[in-house]
Formats: sequence, C-alpha cells, structure tokens
Amino acid sequence: MKILLVTDAWAPLVNGVVRTLEKTRETLIELGHEVEVLSPAGATVPCPGYAEIRLTLRPARAVRAVFERGPFDAIHIATEGPIGLAARRWCLRHGLEFTTSYHTRFPEYLRMRAPVPLKLSYAYLRWFHGAAARTLVRTETQINLLAERGFTNLAVWPGGVDTTLFRPREREAFDLPRPISLYMGRVSLEKNIESYLDLDLPGSKVVIGSGPALDRLKQRYPEVHFLGYRHGEELAALLSSADVFVFPSRTDTLGLVILEAMACGVPVAAYPVPGPQDLITDGGNGALDEDLHQAVFRALSIDGATCIEFASRFSWTRSTQRFVSLLERLEPDEPEPSDPAGPPGDRYNPVPCQSTPPVPKPTSIALSN
Repeated sequence: MKILLVTDAWAPLVNGVVRTLEKTRETLIELGHEVEVLSPAGATVPCPGYAEIRLTLRPARAVRAVFERGPFDAIHIATEGPIGLAARRWCLRHGLEFTTSYHTRFPEYLRMRAPVPLKLSYAYLRWFHGAAARTLVRTETQINLLAERGFTNLAVWPGGVDTTLFRPREREAFDLPRPISLYMGRVSLEKNIESYLDLDLPGSKVVIGSGPALDRLKQRYPEVHFLGYRHGEELAALLSSADVFVFPSRTDTLGLVILEAMACGVPVAAYPVPGPQDLITDGGNGALDEDLHQAVFRALSIDGATCIEFASRFSWTRSTQRFVSLLERLEPDEPEPSDPAGPPGDRYNPVPCQSTPPVPKPTSIALSN
C-alpha cells in the first residue's frame, strides 16, 4: 500500500511524537509498504511556546506538490498544525478520505502558557478531527476523555518500544551515589518536571533532555545532573543504569518513555493520571501515587523483570500492524464531503477498515517545500 504520512513534527525534533512517527514509518517499510512523508522543510518559523517545532510558511504549496505526485492508497494526518490543516483542506476539496491521530493534550499545554479556555481549544480539535474517517488515540482512557468532549470515530493505536535498543544492560553508565532517579524528556513547563526536582530523595537525580526551561532549572537545582540530549546506545545505557524512572507529567496521552524505561528493567514512579494509569500497574511494574515522593520509594522495590515482561508486549510491529488496519482505503470517484465552518456535531460514523496487499518494493520519500 502507498501511504502518505502528514506531520508538522519531524526530525531533527526529538520527542515522543516524532519517535512514534519515525518508527511507524520504518516499520511500514519493513512490512512492505511504500511511505511518503509530508513534513515542514524550507521556509519555516518556530512554533509559539515550542520553538523546537518548525512550522512551514507555505503549507498549501507543499501539500499541492506532494498530492500531485500521488495517488495514494491511504492518507494519515498526524498533527493539527499548518501542514496538517492544509492537507485536511486538500482532502476535503478533492473528496479524499483520511485518518488523523491525537498525540498531545494541546489544550492543556496552551492553557499553561496563555488564558485560552479549554472549551475553545477543544472545539478547534473536535472540528479538525471531525472530518476524518477515524481518529487514532493511544489508549482507551483517551477515547473516554475525548468522547466526553464530543469527539467521535475514535480507535486505539497503541504505542511501541524498540526492545533491541532499550534492554537491560550492565548498570555502569553512572559513577554517582545510588539510588539514581532519572527523568527523560522535554525540559519544559508542561512536563511538570519541578515536582520531581523538588523531591527530597537519597542518592542522585539525573535529567536527560533539553527544552526552554533547562537553563533556569540548572541554576535553581545545582545538585541535579542535567545531561542534555542523549541518543541511541548511549541513551539506552544511561536509562538502564537508573534505579527508578520518574514521570511527573500530568498531561501526556501515553508517555513513550515509560515503555522505554520498563524495557530496560527500570520501574516507573508517576502520578495516577491518564497516560501512566494505562501503562503502570501499581506495585507491579511501578508505582502510582499523588505523593510522588512515596511513588518513588515504592517503585524502588519493584522487580525489574516484571517491567521487562510488560514492555515486551508493545512491539513496533504489532503497533504498526494495528495502524495499517485502521487506515481508510481510498476508493475512486468518492463524493466530496462537506467542510463545516465550525466544530461539527456527531455527523460521522465509524467505517470498517479494508485490508490491502503491500507494495512489493518499499521506498520512502521525504518532501521538502
């Protein structure tokens, strides 16, 4: 199958959404599909509040160029930014069905930075995703939360973890007093990282990652070991050398790093909120507690073998096969759907997916403007 993947978030950006899309693309190719990625390139500007994301200045031109190189068997729009919006508009104008995915609780992120009502942000997202044949989310919890806000046609697309990279190793990467607690991810306001850094814990605290709050937090917490970005084998070696992984976010839809930590045999401490609740069994592979301090201490007693066993269920092959099953197969001569001016009501009903044979010679093409 020839698949178009549309995203406003792509390399060199490093975050869970980009890792998910990159691994899905790689696995699709391994499974015999042809994948073309439409992502920002050329003339871009930083996204307000998230400067690492580059937004394209001329999305319509980029979208036109890639669609003229079609046709595609399936179209998936992964983000709600300028590229995603322009691709959505093209599909509706030309009667092309598409699917979308919901990766980030953007209304909550935006509310932390500006007095934008959640109702307004969710109205935009409900309108954006309402035109899709299907919207893919990470967990059943997210389906329930979004359904309460009027979203329809939701389906679970579970996360994945690369267990060939993230695996138990010799715990020699740190020469620091133990126990070692570790946070890995974006260093920013929405990750609630200060609730971890404020904890009075024995041993050493480590932070892997970067972001807009990094310099300020380095000055405020001089005793914490801030390592910046790490990648590949080095990252996995550092992660597997920790004694407990601390996930302080209250707004993530899943938390891919939770699975990566567990795959390394490291138990996870987190708040009992959506995302962690879908992955962590309290007392089994980690600890959930409104008192994060207590969660860390309880997680330290968890057997890492239970974490490894749980993470092994989340292969990228299984995740990507599910993704393919949820795509909407394009058929010729489809009628052009309407594009409402505002957030839609319950106008769309789920449509059964159709399986398609893979293209025998996979290729992957990244578009530039």
